[in-house]
Amino acid sequence: MRIIGGEFRSRIIAMPRGVDIRPTQDKVRQAVFNIIGDMSGKNVLELFAGTGAFGIESISRGARHVTFVDNNFKCTECIRSNIESLGVEDSRYDIIRTNALSVLARLERAEEKFDVIFLDPPYHLGLAKKCLINIDAYDILAPISLVVAEYFSKDRLTGHLETLILDKERRYGDTLVSIFRKKGGDEEDSGISGDI
Repeated sequence: MRIIGGEFRSRIIAMPRGVDIRPTQDKVRQAVFNIIGDMSGKNVLELFAGTGAFGIESISRGARHVTFVDNNFKCTECIRSNIESLGVEDSRYDIIRTNALSVLARLERAEEKFDVIFLDPPYHLGLAKKCLINIDAYDILAPISLVVAEYFSKDRLTGHLETLILDKERRYGDTLVSIFRKKGGDEEDSGISGDI
């Protein structure tokens, strides 16, 4: 895998060995960052980080800080190795090895606020829906923020969100990418229902 934009463009991202992960295709990552736009100065959270591709791409594009979360030791060590190979300052990232759902309460207690949250959970387990509901419930979103969820197209998101509204949705083969915006930011709500 390669970084597709920013300071570290074209640098290689290593994959963790012996781990069954599903890395996001370059064209999908490119499309997501085209939608998000400028990453400069943003505080980013990547849940189910795997290779850390979204978070590393964010750093390359100027994010202030990225928090990577994955419960697999091989993944977190691979992310650490990738970041160190780029020479990124320690102050620009944290790597947390824990469950993506359980970390949210901890981040709220630490009064962390994120401008962008990426989540790309394993398919077929309903984790995208659970994560969105939990992100919606915890006070971890900055006033103007986005949540980017990548999931299997048949794993439909159903439920109700209080603070997030669906802003954009794109399909790439069997993958859906849904982008949610926090209500009440400076930008107008999209008018799309907050039901998921």
